[in-house]
Amino acid sequence: MKIKRVYEAALIEDGKRILVDRLWPRGLTKEKARVDLWLKDIAPSTELRKWFGHESAKWNEFKKQYIEELKNNEPQTSILKEQLKTGMVTLVYAAKDKEHNEAVVLKDFFLPESSQWTENMNFMDNILFD
Repeated sequence: MKIKRVYEAALIEDGKRILVDRLWPRGLTKEKARVDLWLKDIAPSTELRKWFGHESAKWNEFKKQYIEELKNNEPQTSILKEQLKTGMVTLVYAAKDKEHNEAVVLKDFFLPESSQWTENMNFMDNILFD
């Protein structure tokens, strides 16, 4: 899984490009964005997104609250989990800050090198396979 801004050029190496923003990126047509799937309901809630406002001082609390939202959003997290099984996936987002955005949290939530991964995957497996 990779992450990149939706405004960056789409490459073959991106594989499936999945937009993870709740709102469509400003100034981009669907053709220019080259998005294969828009998972707007996996994005942070409107309330959390507005509270965060991309203020890096709120990052740790944002991550914590967003992970809780993800744990309670099985329909959307299961869609992304299935997409990850099909090959390369690039999560695309509109935020200017490449280190403090929902795609970073999603990557940490799903990838094994993330310290939170084992706990998250156990949670997901319980939902999907019980």
